[in-house]
Amino acid sequence: MNLAVFCSGFGSNFQAIIDVLARKKLDARIALMVCDNPKAFALKRAHRHGIPVVLISPGLFENRQAYEKVIVGILKSQDIGFVVLAGFMRILTPYFVKAYRGRILNIHPSYLPSFKGAHAIRDAFEAKVKTTGVTVHIVTEKLDSGPILLQKKVNVLKNDTLESLEKRIHAVEHTLYPQAIKKLISRKS
Repeated sequence: MNLAVFCSGFGSNFQAIIDVLARKKLDARIALMVCDNPKAFALKRAHRHGIPVVLISPGLFENRQAYEKVIVGILKSQDIGFVVLAGFMRILTPYFVKAYRGRILNIHPSYLPSFKGAHAIRDAFEAKVKTTGVTVHIVTEKLDSGPILLQKKVNVLKNDTLESLEKRIHAVEHTLYPQAIKKLISRKS
């Protein structure tokens, strides 16, 4: 099964997926990494592992859908079965969601439905909740609201700092995301 992993930044979840694939724990391959940020460290990860990269700036297009039409064309030409969002900091349009309906995964650093949006860890920390978590869900047109594949709670400790909480949440993400990808692929096979 061909995967396209979309990244905008550091790419630690991208690396976790690469590592699981290298250990033959997932019957798939990353056929392509799509990136919207020429400064993303994820690009170095892709190059280090010989993964083809599509780096396209959204600013070159008149609107988001025009940008996504180009990407969808590339994905279809590469026979991509699933799209895995790994820190891709763009909200997909209904056009893109329709093109890959039921085959787009996102990982979110909270126990949804709590703390949707781009700053979920900070929002949970500032709300002084006792528990937050990680959610992997199928992407729909509505932000952070698609069907949930897997979730895991993460306790917020009394001595947590924002940084320590982020570190523990990312560690959970790195194990949960490959499990969710495996689950989605087995459901669609």
